[in-house]
Amino acid sequence: MDVKERKVYNIPVCEQDERQTMRAAAAKTGSEKIMDYRILQNKTYLYLTEFFSGMAVMAVELGASRLLAPYFSSSQIVWTIIISTIMIAMALGNIYGGRSADRNPDPDRLYRRLLVAAVWIAAIPVLGKYIIVGITGILVVTIDNNLLIIAGFLACLVIFVFPCFLLGTVTPSLTKFAVRSLEDSGSTVGRLNASNTVGSIIGTFTPTFLTIPAFGTAVTFLIFSGIVLMLALVYFLSRKTCRIRCLVAVLLFVLCTVFGHRSNFAFWENHLAYEGESIYNYLQVKEDSENVILSTNVMFGVQSITKKDGSLTGMYYDYAMLAPVMAGITEKSGGSTGDDGSRPRLLILGNGSGTYARECEKYFGDDMDISGVEIDQKITDLARTYFDLPEDVQVTTYDGRAWLEADTGKYDVIMVDAFQDISVPFQMSSAEFFTLVKNHLKDSGVMVVNENMRADGENSINEYLSDTIASVFPYVSTVDVDGYTNRELFASLRPVSEGTMDRRLSAVGDGGLRRLLQKVYGHTTAYEGGDHILTDDRAPVEMLSMRAVDSIIRDELAYYKQIFREQGFAGLLNEV
Repeated sequence: MDVKERKVYNIPVCEQDERQTMRAAAAKTGSEKIMDYRILQNKTYLYLTEFFSGMAVMAVELGASRLLAPYFSSSQIVWTIIISTIMIAMALGNIYGGRSADRNPDPDRLYRRLLVAAVWIAAIPVLGKYIIVGITGILVVTIDNNLLIIAGFLACLVIFVFPCFLLGTVTPSLTKFAVRSLEDSGSTVGRLNASNTVGSIIGTFTPTFLTIPAFGTAVTFLIFSGIVLMLALVYFLSRKTCRIRCLVAVLLFVLCTVFGHRSNFAFWENHLAYEGESIYNYLQVKEDSENVILSTNVMFGVQSITKKDGSLTGMYYDYAMLAPVMAGITEKSGGSTGDDGSRPRLLILGNGSGTYARECEKYFGDDMDISGVEIDQKITDLARTYFDLPEDVQVTTYDGRAWLEADTGKYDVIMVDAFQDISVPFQMSSAEFFTLVKNHLKDSGVMVVNENMRADGENSINEYLSDTIASVFPYVSTVDVDGYTNRELFASLRPVSEGTMDRRLSAVGDGGLRRLLQKVYGHTTAYEGGDHILTDDRAPVEMLSMRAVDSIIRDELAYYKQIFREQGFAGLLNEV
């Protein structure tokens, strides 16, 4: 067949395809078409669009973790859900953006998508919490296993996939517009990717260290939504097109700013003393006629509590006061212990708002030197403001394990109560960590560990923690906390005879505490270690914790699920 050489993309074309080729040659490519757009002629605005789009994606990802954390925790599992769903959205956006740019290389289409993405991101602080609660409410009565994982995944899909999909169309579209010849295509694509990467880096650091601690998650979404919105507005103003769309987008953004600038995660609570965020946590202080309560998760548990009348809490903190008695604090004459004559020392890893420190000072204060380690300075500030943390309790803002690595002191009692929402930080659950704790105990010292979720059976989180501790300490015992899911574990290097414990318990001055601790001691059981050992290399605490939470939720909601199965939503609403 006769073949003609035509200079269209330097590709040989057959005679029979000549008509189609001539049409393609006559059509403008993306790079040719943007020459008609003054704002895009020197490519600077293309690089700015790439830069700020990359920044917005990372800011949305970090904002997603803070939006989901009060409901589903901030564990590695939740991060996996967030990262995977956003990567799926970006991949689909890349595919669609490339195909769209090939079909119609019009930059207007890209910047219209940015308008929509900006408005969607701005709406997240307004609607996100209701979507999360709604999805969880539906699933809680319809499924039995993996509630948090499924609910978190669906919430992430509904809230974050669409705007990230739209932002994912930016790179292939800009590549189409920016590459004007094959000779400089590599350097142009490299500069675009570099712009995106640098923007992503800044979009990672800015929310974490600046906007979220200073202004909160809601304002962070609004700030980066506003950046994306400005990209689109500047483009369309220069083009003098899409004025109605731009006006609508601005109005919606203003409404979202008015109604979403301060988003209450626990929107059903009307009388919170404090609600805010720190670098590490969502924080909530609730006050009623009897208690002041600190929570870092709106769906699960109480992190710290103060009884306004100064009485015992009835919670695990009271049970944990058996540890100073086991260490012989009540038998120390004049508050001295050991050959050096120093005061007994108590260290709390995970001091929180100081409930345990406060109780120990009240009942053993004259005999103990109490100090704590708390990674979140904001929690310590709340402890001083709302929870009457004694001034003489010295609290260091640091990671508990890292602090132990640097400390050289020895302690009579070490309380380990460090939790990241509903899960134990893996670095504070391993045999290496508990060995470090053992090395900081005096010979007669006692470690007490709060196991947050009572989970029995093979391969439970408590079995792993207890086996790990038993591999380090020769003497381990446990006791369940009545009415709660907590279990207290006591570990020591020396055994304490029953007669010695009876004598030490009888020396407890407060009658109410003495009777409680006698009851607690009577219910403790010796623990025989197994082979479920957590190490720094292998500590799947997130999966084990999620499994325990599933079990707790299943047990707590069995009654309501039965009503739902028999009477449907109407019966469930009547019961609630």
